[in-house]
Amino acid sequence: MRILVTGGAGYIGSHVTWLLAQRGHEPIVFDNLSTGHADSVHASLVPGDLREVAEVDAAFAQYAPEAVMHFAALSIVAESVTDPRQYFHNNLVGALNLLDAMQEHGVRWIVFSSTAATYGVPRQVPIPEEHPQLPVNPYGDSKLAIERMLQAYDAAYGLCHATLRYFNAAGAAPEQGLGERHDPESHLIPLLLQVASGRLPEARIFGRDYETHDGTCVRDYIHVMDLAEAHLLALDRMIDGDASLTLNLGTGRGHTVLEVLERARAVTGQPIPATDHPRREGDPPVLVAAADRARQLLGWEPTCSDLDSIIRSAWEFHTAQV
Repeated sequence: MRILVTGGAGYIGSHVTWLLAQRGHEPIVFDNLSTGHADSVHASLVPGDLREVAEVDAAFAQYAPEAVMHFAALSIVAESVTDPRQYFHNNLVGALNLLDAMQEHGVRWIVFSSTAATYGVPRQVPIPEEHPQLPVNPYGDSKLAIERMLQAYDAAYGLCHATLRYFNAAGAAPEQGLGERHDPESHLIPLLLQVASGRLPEARIFGRDYETHDGTCVRDYIHVMDLAEAHLLALDRMIDGDASLTLNLGTGRGHTVLEVLERARAVTGQPIPATDHPRREGDPPVLVAAADRARQLLGWEPTCSDLDSIIRSAWEFHTAQV
C-alpha cells in the first residue's frame, strides 16, 4: 500500500516509515524538515509544508496515496504555552489542509498521531479512552481540535481515522540509525543521556511537590518501535473493519522522574547530576494509559517497553551520535 507519511522525517514518523517499508508498504514522506532530518528517512522524501495548499495538493496528485499517516506537528508543551499562536497555526491549519486534500483526492484512511495531553489532569488512573478531554496546554488543545475535525469529517464524508493517543514515546532503533534528535530537546530520557555523555552539565527536575510517591511527575513510557508496530496494526484494523477507532498507546505502568533518573544512572554508569526547579506550566502530575483496548482490538503487545530497554536503546543511539 502506498502511504503518505506527514512528518516522516521526525522522531516517531521516521521509525514508522522504516517499519512500513520493511513490511512491504511504499511510504512517501512529506516533511518540511523544520524539525525532522532527511537522513532519517528510509523512503521517498517530498519536501513540503502542510500549511501550503498547493504543495499538499501536488503531493497527492503526483503520488496518489491510498492512505495517510499524520505525524507532522509542533509538540513541545512548554513552548505551546509561551507561543500558542505558532501551535494553532501549524497544527490546525496543516491538519485541515491535509484532510481537505484527502477529500479532494478520494483518500479515506488516516492514522493520526494524537496524545495523552488531550486528557489534561486525569480524574482516574490509568486513563481510559472515555476519560474527559480537558487539555491544560495549547499543544493538547490543538491535538484535541484535530481529533474533533476527524470525527466531523468521518460523520459527514466517511473519512475513516485511527486516532492513537500516545503517552511518552521513548527509546530508539540504533541499528537503523534512528532515535531522538530534537533541537532543542525537551524530553526527559534524551536530556538525561546528554548529561551522561557530558553534552549538558546537569539535568533539571521540574517540580518536587506533586502528589506522587516521591513528589515528581509520573509518566508512562512506551518504546518507539512498539508504537510503530501499533500504527501498522491500527491501519489494518481500520481498513478491515471499515470503521474509525480511537486507542491509547502506553504500557499501563508509570515511572516518576526520579525513577527514570536512577535507571539512567544505572544503564549508563554515569552519575548524571540533577538540580531542582519549579514546576513547568502545563505539566499534569500523572499520565498513565489504560491500554487494554489496543491489546484487545489490535492484538498489540509492547515487547521492548520496559524502562531499562528503552534507556539502553536510546543510550546506544546517543553514544553513536556523539
